[in-house]
Amino acid sequence: MARQRGKDDTRRRPKGAGGRARNRVVHIFAEGEVTEEQYLDLVMAEGTPKNPAETAVHRVRTSSVATKDRKPLPLVDLAVAALRKAEREAEQGGLTKKHWAWPQVWVLFDRDDHKQIPTAFSRAREAGVQVAYSHPCFELWRLLHYKNRTVGFGGGKCHSASSALRSQPGFAKTYGHNVRSVSEDRAKKVVLDQIKGGYADARKFAAKLNEQHTGPDQSHWDPYTNVYELIEDGLGLSGY
Repeated sequence: MARQRGKDDTRRRPKGAGGRARNRVVHIFAEGEVTEEQYLDLVMAEGTPKNPAETAVHRVRTSSVATKDRKPLPLVDLAVAALRKAEREAEQGGLTKKHWAWPQVWVLFDRDDHKQIPTAFSRAREAGVQVAYSHPCFELWRLLHYKNRTVGFGGGKCHSASSALRSQPGFAKTYGHNVRSVSEDRAKKVVLDQIKGGYADARKFAAKLNEQHTGPDQSHWDPYTNVYELIEDGLGLSGY
């Protein structure tokens, strides 16, 4: 299930209304410029649908967004506008919110050192935009494919999570048999061998560590990641 490119056929009728069944289009506004998009492409190519009759395509909508605008609040604002447009077109195509193909819009961002994280969450939820959030950063989710992690990283900076990921046995060799270590920049590239077969454990570890975070300020949820909700509830996959 590769990423859908080009213009969406948003007015195709749903199955049972005189037309063929539609995929769900999942619009994703990602903070990262490389890692998240590569990860999603791999997941959609390798993932297993929960229900083969209910499939999805993903559109990463931030490929042309400037780095300075790849922050939680600007991403949420872009996502809200995209959701309103997608919903209008879905209604014109004969869909209702109960139909599988009703579009979804997600924002995918990290804690890092961003301000106003709770505001971004509340604004998204009020508008119906879904949030996939990692504290301190997306590298935590990648790390959980290798091992569990229950203690925090001591703040919003991502360096510690990246270091923990890069130190995992076998990680460096995913970039080449003779590679012994990789830089933080090189490690931003996601390789299939880093994630394939690791979803079940990563999901279990993440769900367990997330249970400890009940406070209203997501800035303090260290460590936390709910990327698996995007995989399952958005993209309709059971694993990869």
